[in-house]
Amino acid sequence: MQLKGKIALITGGSTGIGFSIAERFVQEGARVFIVGRRQAELDKAMQSLGVNAQGIQGDITVAEDLKRVYETIKEAAGRLDIVVANSGVGGSLPLEGITGEHFDKIFDLNARAAVFTVQKALPLMTTGGSVILVGSVAGSAGLPEHTAYNASKAAVRSFARTWTSELAPKGIRVNTISPGPIDTGMMQGAPDAMRQFFISRIPLGRLGKPEEVAAAALFLASDESSFIAGTELVIDGGMTQV
Repeated sequence: MQLKGKIALITGGSTGIGFSIAERFVQEGARVFIVGRRQAELDKAMQSLGVNAQGIQGDITVAEDLKRVYETIKEAAGRLDIVVANSGVGGSLPLEGITGEHFDKIFDLNARAAVFTVQKALPLMTTGGSVILVGSVAGSAGLPEHTAYNASKAAVRSFARTWTSELAPKGIRVNTISPGPIDTGMMQGAPDAMRQFFISRIPLGRLGKPEEVAAAALFLASDESSFIAGTELVIDGGMTQV
């Protein structure tokens, strides 16, 4: 029960990596609020997570929705100990094909929304709090035809450095977890050739599991990582490390 008594917010928490993090946090004793855009997915997640979790429907790129998220948490719990900024979107286009709409959609959710998710959480956060930003190994790699996505995740990594400098005096730690290819629904729907390509690049010879990312998030949320700040924890089976 490493998070017993803690209050956590996870954006994009109804499916995939976000749901696995929520599930693990609940198992470890936290009270968890998850945010998602799709009510049906939220309802399904809540059935699995149980009474120690609460779903809030909203789009965190919309200021009024984000305001409502924190008003709900303040009224229900009064504080926040952990924020996991997980919401994100992918998308690929060659440089010649990038449009303003494509670029803005990716940066709006992956980068801009992360800024305001953390900013608006600060009045509720306690000394000893932990902010976990979900980046990607794409932030430090040159994955072709992913100009906007790669750059948005590089921005997330930069946020962790800057906010560590700003928030450490308040007793709040900020870190990034950067997954590689993880066997979520999105990856399961990818062509088999793409899955095999990624596996061929991973020294451990397989895709990652969402619960393995959740274990890393648990570590950074817990007191076990009390002297870790501003870092990037890569979860990619060695793909970008060797």
